[in-house]
Amino acid sequence: MTTPVRRGRTLRARLLAYITDATTRLQAVWRILTNAQTTLLGALARIRSGRRAGNAAGIRAVTAVFQRSLAAFGRAAAAFAERWAANDLPLIYREGAWTMLDHADRPQDTFSWTQRHQGAITTASAQYYADLTRRIQEALRRARAFLRAAQDAARSPGGPDVEALRREHPLDTVIYGTSTRYPADAWAQAAVTWQAVTTANTAAARTALDELDCEWLEVRDGADCGWTEHSDPDRANRTLRTVQDALAHPSAHPHCQRELLPRLDLIGRTEIRSGALL
Repeated sequence: MTTPVRRGRTLRARLLAYITDATTRLQAVWRILTNAQTTLLGALARIRSGRRAGNAAGIRAVTAVFQRSLAAFGRAAAAFAERWAANDLPLIYREGAWTMLDHADRPQDTFSWTQRHQGAITTASAQYYADLTRRIQEALRRARAFLRAAQDAARSPGGPDVEALRREHPLDTVIYGTSTRYPADAWAQAAVTWQAVTTANTAAARTALDELDCEWLEVRDGADCGWTEHSDPDRANRTLRTVQDALAHPSAHPHCQRELLPRLDLIGRTEIRSGALL
């Protein structure tokens, strides 16, 4: 039989594999949109300005190509979100549960989809599906606004200003809040990692509570990572936290390295303060 440490490393590698695969797929989906924008702008730049019939026909042709690409993006993005929420996240949840059981040196087959585990993954999957869908719908809205602006610019006497259109409608970005823009590739990696790590650590904490009757968890994290967010002065690494605290804060930020280890030796201890340094 392999040692618990070796099994744990294998499971962490599996989590990384899920993250890498999903990030690659989501980035590829977004490239459908960005490539379509580049193609449309290039085509418009070649169409002479004016309202002659030939120009009008050319504009209709290139915008029809963009609209087909936009539909393809919508279908591919929806398929990604559905697969991620319905298939990948439950597998990631199970990996997190298995990792906790491995750390406790318990057989992997002791994990089962109890009602509480099912409730936890259903809640997480629904939340993250909604988050992704909201980003997709916003991207589609921005793409349609770009198309309208491009059509108007192509019909104007001076013709389209391609660089201005690209600058004002950067479809290779994702908007947070009201104006903050992030490169779509970076957003994809951060979003997938956040959701995967949060899901895996939620499973780990829930498994510690339900299967191990464990009240305390040891936290491993980046040296400078705060407990609730990266800048939180309450540092997370090498601290003891209650299972309830871990369920409330399974990760602190995108790309969080947080890992939860069971402290079976502390079962029944009531004098420990959550957040105490080891």
